[in-house]
Amino acid sequence: MIEPTTTARPQAPAAVFDWLDQAAELRARAGLTRVLRSRPADDPVLDLASNDYLGLTHHPAVTEAAAAAARRWGGGATGSRLVTGTTALHTELEVELADFCGVEAALVFSSGYAANLAALTALTDPDTLIVSDAYNHASLIDGCRLARAQVHRAPHADPAAVTEALAGRVEPRALVVSDTVFSVDGNAAPLAGLSAAARSGGAALLVDDAHGLGVLGPGGRGALCGAGLAGEPDTVATATLSKSLGAQGGVVLGPRRVIGHLVESARTFIFDTGLAPASVGAALGALRLLRSEPERAARAREVAVLLSERLTAAGLRASTPDAAVVSVRAPGPEQAVAWAADCRAAGLAVGCFRPPSVPDGYSRLRLTARADLTDAQISDAVTTLVRTAPRG
Repeated sequence: MIEPTTTARPQAPAAVFDWLDQAAELRARAGLTRVLRSRPADDPVLDLASNDYLGLTHHPAVTEAAAAAARRWGGGATGSRLVTGTTALHTELEVELADFCGVEAALVFSSGYAANLAALTALTDPDTLIVSDAYNHASLIDGCRLARAQVHRAPHADPAAVTEALAGRVEPRALVVSDTVFSVDGNAAPLAGLSAAARSGGAALLVDDAHGLGVLGPGGRGALCGAGLAGEPDTVATATLSKSLGAQGGVVLGPRRVIGHLVESARTFIFDTGLAPASVGAALGALRLLRSEPERAARAREVAVLLSERLTAAGLRASTPDAAVVSVRAPGPEQAVAWAADCRAAGLAVGCFRPPSVPDGYSRLRLTARADLTDAQISDAVTTLVRTAPRG
């Protein structure tokens, strides 16, 4: 007689999620608990935590453009882009983004995250090798996981390693993937070297310009423009509309046939409701403002350099920025959390990055340089950071 297989005893309904409590306890012991904090509309703190690089989120031209779009088109897009979710305003934004960034075409998504998932899953398949920078953003990492392609994790900002990975590939297609500006320390990718490595290996290049658009390139036209790679037939960029453009949403920029393919096959485009008209209007208003005030991009970079230089002179370990992000090392996760809290109590909001959000394992505060910060505000921020820094 064959004995029945032993199976796990069913748990009581109240106990099936007990493992979540255990996971929360482990995070708390490691100092890695995340907290949602609501902020008021009139928050009095000096904001160096957001990604509002050009200071456009509250600009009257941007908020009025958002309000006008909502009044005309309604509160939502009403459906996917292929059904009812593409308004004339969406098309207008895409045309102007493509022209501004120097590419053939653009396609707007509901978020930068969705844009990255779309590009990676639609431009690859199981016969593709993806060579992805080790420090890439989570949205690029998730796109690689969903792509069903072979993925090689390349050392950070190392074109020679990319060349080596491509030389040994057996897959008929390949895609090199990198942020243009890495969000933790604000350092820029070696785009010229990555492009040369991709071409030498017969690969396409996909870059996420979330932290470059509006900050890098002539008049803020993005990192690809700055590197002389905008409009190249083997190069695609993604970006977000929620940072320099102060709105919401994402975009893929590149050759017209690439954009056409995404319309046909990108699941985060086909099955997602279109970006809300208010966000489209806000992004369009911000883009037009940037065209008329290109000096905002240079000012954001200038503020970042000032923050870095003054913090370093005061003895803190600040990164050297290539764009508008500056990070300051903390001794550990608990000290980073306490430091950020002390800054907020003193009237300064800063970002706090800890493992696993930081790929190198070092906790730090992250500062956003904004084009609208005054010299007095920069001095106040530096003074607060130095005064509240962990001792020892």
